[in-house]
Amino acid sequence: MTWIEQARRIIELEVDELTRLSARIDGSFTRAVETLIACLNAKRKIVVCGVGKSGSIGRKFTATLNSTGATSVNLNAQDALHGDLGVLDEGDVVVLLSYSGETQELLDLLPHLRRVDARLIAITGNTSSALAKNSDIVLDVHVEREACPLNLAPTSSTTAMLVLCDALAMVLLDARGLNNEDFAKYHPNGALGRALLTKVSDVMRSNGALATITSQTRVGDALKAMTKARSGAAVVIDSNGALAGIFTHGDFVRAFQNDALIAEHAVEKFMTRNPVSISADKLAAEVLTVLEKHRVDDIVVVNDQGQPVGLVDTQDLTRMKLI
Repeated sequence: MTWIEQARRIIELEVDELTRLSARIDGSFTRAVETLIACLNAKRKIVVCGVGKSGSIGRKFTATLNSTGATSVNLNAQDALHGDLGVLDEGDVVVLLSYSGETQELLDLLPHLRRVDARLIAITGNTSSALAKNSDIVLDVHVEREACPLNLAPTSSTTAMLVLCDALAMVLLDARGLNNEDFAKYHPNGALGRALLTKVSDVMRSNGALATITSQTRVGDALKAMTKARSGAAVVIDSNGALAGIFTHGDFVRAFQNDALIAEHAVEKFMTRNPVSISADKLAAEVLTVLEKHRVDDIVVVNDQGQPVGLVDTQDLTRMKLI
């Protein structure tokens, strides 16, 4: 078996285990989501704890929850017994991750977790384990085989645990009705935050940076208007100021290949009618979607009356670090 074939086989093994995991999702998952929602609604927090590979997955789960506004902290199992249990409050929910369900550090925590009346959710591959028996809700991530050729290294099992945690976080996000604006509050920096917080009106070219012409404007004059505005496109308006079309540098180049004397012609012959447009009050993130869908370089920005008030060029998005 070649390395490529071996890699594909490993991926197939993990996919098969995820398929089995999906089939096992039942009422326990629903109860877990309900418990987490009640916790957050009561202004309490989600405490996540795991050891080893499960601890790494737990830290990622914590980060995902926090990024979606679900208050969460990661508790180190060893440090917990040496003072860090102070992070727990009555009404908190503790998510305990252990594939074997017999991790001693977690079992040592159980009596202390019960004293603060915390609800316990176990994510384990052994539903008969001590951890499972002492938890309020048990989520089963059992796998038939690790993807490791020796069936030893945690691979399929850690993937199943990670995916289940993602499912919990995303269902919880949806159940809480989180929208784009909410999500943006937790990601103010970077391209994602900028795209979600920035409006089209914040990135569009307007006033002197917006070249406007009519359909009867000569191509030569249209090029001058574009040069003055330092833009690769000119917006075509009708007699009422409404959007009639767009004439781009690309339109000029394509037309010039067939007629080198087009400078004296009206742009009406070469412009694009009914160009792609977007409202000024939309999120800049929607511009990215429109660009991808229509595969254009320029989008006309219009007001409520359908009149062009700006232009967004892909270069503007790059400059604003939105792409």
